[in-house]
Amino acid sequence: MIFASLPVGEAEGALLVHSIKMGKMAFRKGRKLSPDDLRALTAAGVERVTVVRFEPGDVAEDEAARKIATAVCGENLEVAAPFTGRSNLIAKCHGLLVVDRPRLDRLNAVDEAVTLATLPAFDLVAPGDMVATVKIIPFAVPGEALERCLWTLAGEPLLRIAALRPRAVTLIQTRLPGLKESVIDKTVAIMNERLSGLGGEPARDRRCPHDEAALTAEIDAALEGGAEMVLIAGASAITDRRDVLPAAITRAGGRVDHFGMPVDPGNLMLLAHIGDKPVLGLPGCVRSPKLNGFDWVLQRLMADLPVTRQDIMAMGAGGLLKEIPTRPQPRASSESLAPRAPKVAAIVLAAGRSSRMGSANKLMAELEGKPLVDHAVDAALAARLDRVVVVTGHESERVRQSLGNRRVEFVHNPDYASGIASSLAAGLAALKDSAIDGVLVLLGDMPRIAPAQLDRLISAFNPVEGRAICVPTFNGKRGNPVLWGRRFFEPMAHLKGDVGARHLIAENGELVAEVAMPDDAVLTDVDTPQALEALRRQEGKSGGDRSA
Repeated sequence: MIFASLPVGEAEGALLVHSIKMGKMAFRKGRKLSPDDLRALTAAGVERVTVVRFEPGDVAEDEAARKIATAVCGENLEVAAPFTGRSNLIAKCHGLLVVDRPRLDRLNAVDEAVTLATLPAFDLVAPGDMVATVKIIPFAVPGEALERCLWTLAGEPLLRIAALRPRAVTLIQTRLPGLKESVIDKTVAIMNERLSGLGGEPARDRRCPHDEAALTAEIDAALEGGAEMVLIAGASAITDRRDVLPAAITRAGGRVDHFGMPVDPGNLMLLAHIGDKPVLGLPGCVRSPKLNGFDWVLQRLMADLPVTRQDIMAMGAGGLLKEIPTRPQPRASSESLAPRAPKVAAIVLAAGRSSRMGSANKLMAELEGKPLVDHAVDAALAARLDRVVVVTGHESERVRQSLGNRRVEFVHNPDYASGIASSLAAGLAALKDSAIDGVLVLLGDMPRIAPAQLDRLISAFNPVEGRAICVPTFNGKRGNPVLWGRRFFEPMAHLKGDVGARHLIAENGELVAEVAMPDDAVLTDVDTPQALEALRRQEGKSGGDRSA
C-alpha cells in the first residue's frame, strides 16, 4: 500500500487518509476520490491531500475483516457486515462466550495490521450483544499477511457461544437451631432469581437438619426425583473436606473434586459430582444477590461447560469481587452488560398513490412472481433488524393481504394523500416508545434491495463514532434506503408534504457515512410502467439473484 501526500490533480481514485470538512461539504476518511471530488476540493482551495493507493496483492480492509471474522466465528455467533475495516461478531442466543485464548494471542501476534478484541472469556451475553470485533488498522493488508492469519485460524472456530440450557435443579438447605425459616425462604427466592436470569426454572426446595445422615437421604431423594444439579446451602459454612456437606455427598456415592476457590466472596465453595451430576456445596454469600464465585461456576454449568478443579484454581485473576459495587449482577432476566449492536428498525413506506403509474397501484405490480412491496418487505425481514413497520395508505387492504402473515407491524396513514412526510411520521410514531437506536427508511417500490445491502448499512451505523446517517452509494451517487439515528426522529416527524428528509443530510454532513454498494439496486425504484418493464427485462437476463 502506497501512502503519500499528492497534489489534488493527481489523487483521482486514491483513498483519502484524513477527513476534510469544507463548509457544509464533508469528505470522510477512506473516501475514494472521484473527478467531481477533485473539482470540489480545488474549488475550496485545497492544494494537496494525503491518500493511499493499493499495490498488487493488497486486500482491502473490509474484505480482510470479513475473512478473519468468518474464520473465528463459531456456534451461536453471526458476523456483521464489515465497514471501515471493522467486522463485529454478534451473539445469537443467551450464553457464555468461549474463547480459545492461546490461538487468539497467536492471531494478534501475526501482523500489526490485523486485530481481534473480545469480551472476557465466559462472559454472560444476550442475543444482540457484540462479543468481539475484528479491526483492520490500515486501509488494506498484504495478501501474504492475511493468509498467515487465516493459517493461524485453521481448525475449530476460535470463538463460540455456549448456550444456556434449562435443567432440573434441586436446592437443599440444612437447619440448625437459631436459623430463621425466613432466612431459608429468602435464600430460595434469591436462588430462583439467579436461575431465572440464566434461563432456568425455579429450584425444587428441600430442607433437612444439618446432619450427615439426613442430608445424604435428601441428596438421594433429589437425584431419584430427576435432579440434574444439586445445590446445598448449609446452615453452617463448610470448614473442611470432612465436614457435614462433603461427608454427606461422599456417603451418597459422590466424589469431592475441589474445596475452596480463589474468588472473594465465594471462597468456601465445594465442587463435587455424583456420577455425571454436579453437586455444589454453596458458600454463605449465596444468601445475598451480589455476585460471588458460585455465580461463575453456576453460569458455566448452565451452559454445559464442564468445571474442573483446575478451572476453579485458575479463577484468581479478577476474582476479587468484594466491595466492588460496579460489578454486574448475574441476573436481570438474562440481560448482560456486554456492548450490544445498535437496535435498528425499518419503516417500509407503502402508502402512496403511485400516480405516475396511471390507474395501477405500482406496489401490487409483480416482479418474479410477487408484488414489488413483497420484495422490499422480505429484504427487511431477512436483514438484522429488530422490527419492521409497514405504513399503508392507498389500497391499504390490498397491501396487507399481499404481505399475509409476515412478521411485520402495520400502521395506517389516513393522510397519505398529503405526501411522503405524513407516512414517515406515522411510522416514527409507532417506534416512539421503543428502545430503537436508528430507523432504516425503505421505499416499497425498490424491489432489488437485498438483505446484505441493508446489513451493510446497519454495520456502518455508529452514532458514537459520528456515523448517525448512513447513505448507500453506487459509483459515488447517493440512493436509498437511508438509515437515520434516533436524534433525527423528531425533525423527521415534523416534515410536511411530499418532501423527504434529504435536507437533513445536507445540514449534517459531518454525521453522514456513505456506504458503497456492489450494484445499482439502491438507485433503482419503479415510478412508471416503462421503468417496471425495463426492470423485468433486466431481472430476466440476470436470473434475479438478490442475495448480495
